[in-house]
Amino acid sequence: MQKKFKEHINTHFPFLKDKNLLVAVSGGLDSIVLAHLLNSIKIATISLAHCNFKLRGKDSDLDEEFVKTFAEKNRNLIFTTSFETSKEAVKQKTSTQIVARTLRYQWFQKLLTSNNLDYILTAHHADDNLETFLINLTRGSGLEGFTGIPAINGNIIRTLLPFSRTEILNFAETHKINWREDTSNASTKYVRNKIRHKIIPVLKEINPSVLTTFANSINHLKEVEEIVHDKIADIAKASVSKENENLKIDIQKIKELANSKAYLYQLLKEYHFTQWHDVYDLLNAQSGKQVFSKTHRLLKDRKYLLLSKIENKPTTETIAIKAKQTVITQPLNLSFQEVKEIRAHDKQTIYVDKDLLKYPLFLRKKQIGDYIYPLGLQGKKKLSKYFKDKKFSLIDKENTWLLCNADNAIIWAIGHRQDRRFMVKTSTKSYLKITKL
Repeated sequence: MQKKFKEHINTHFPFLKDKNLLVAVSGGLDSIVLAHLLNSIKIATISLAHCNFKLRGKDSDLDEEFVKTFAEKNRNLIFTTSFETSKEAVKQKTSTQIVARTLRYQWFQKLLTSNNLDYILTAHHADDNLETFLINLTRGSGLEGFTGIPAINGNIIRTLLPFSRTEILNFAETHKINWREDTSNASTKYVRNKIRHKIIPVLKEINPSVLTTFANSINHLKEVEEIVHDKIADIAKASVSKENENLKIDIQKIKELANSKAYLYQLLKEYHFTQWHDVYDLLNAQSGKQVFSKTHRLLKDRKYLLLSKIENKPTTETIAIKAKQTVITQPLNLSFQEVKEIRAHDKQTIYVDKDLLKYPLFLRKKQIGDYIYPLGLQGKKKLSKYFKDKKFSLIDKENTWLLCNADNAIIWAIGHRQDRRFMVKTSTKSYLKITKL
């Protein structure tokens, strides 16, 4: 196996040569064999990382001591840490497995940054890959869940994926390599263990070469996935545009596709939506309907679906601006400058008669009953009517800040239109230039 492993590294991971590698070592069979192999082929500098999750009492502490002894024997630098995993799981209201995984990888990334290390290596192997596939199958995953554990995921590298648990065990026994046995691996309490102990043995009985045929199937699925990615890129180019930090999806162009729901899923899957039926229904919903994920909002607005990131700032916020202030930076950047003449201005700059201002000025969002006297237009308009005439989307309306006088009169719909009541006249003696930076 050692020769095969070295050839695999040289062929598929040549970039690991002479790098500083961090190997995740639990003390179990797979991770100890990985560390042993990497030490043996001497292609890079190896450091070890061990997490004590404090889930198995004394056994967890013995695992840590075992890994420390292994590191000392092999002259590897070792990093260790411990977590109150059970308490954290209760706090976060999630499973210990999910919490342990999150804590583990967050710590690994910190180690890379603070110790000038290049890559994290984990000991996932062929059996893990099959187990993950079957777990995703039971949960109703999309195509991405059926392409297996990625060998390269950013700076996380998995060099043992072609090797089976049987190969790893035989190598350890042949070379008399000791490891720690995690007794919880024998329990069928967890889904992965149920699949490992009850389902995979049956699959191997039906087809002794199931891991090989599975690997071939994974490769075929990855090829299909690449085709899908290319097609989705073409669809996105034709139907998705960017407006500021938001995405606009052309509803009609999506509905013209043979399988519009599938394309919509592919376009939006990275934004953490879970209520997919509600997402699909937006294609035919009335304007104003919206669906939320933990991070994003999808809004139906006439001809488009508008995707925006959820901001934590309250939209009812009001910010006061004192007479002597020259700059504000929150919730947006504005500068206030007394000038003696008016130069050409655009939507980002206005000039006002300073004598008409009553301080404090303040910034706020739209309120019911707001109206504006738009510079360049006759009469006054309800702000809602002005927004409608200018074809503002609902997100545009929500994102527009208003600069107001102390008496609540609108001075400027910032970035859009000045109110002519505050415009500079021939008799104006004090000019104030206000600029959105």
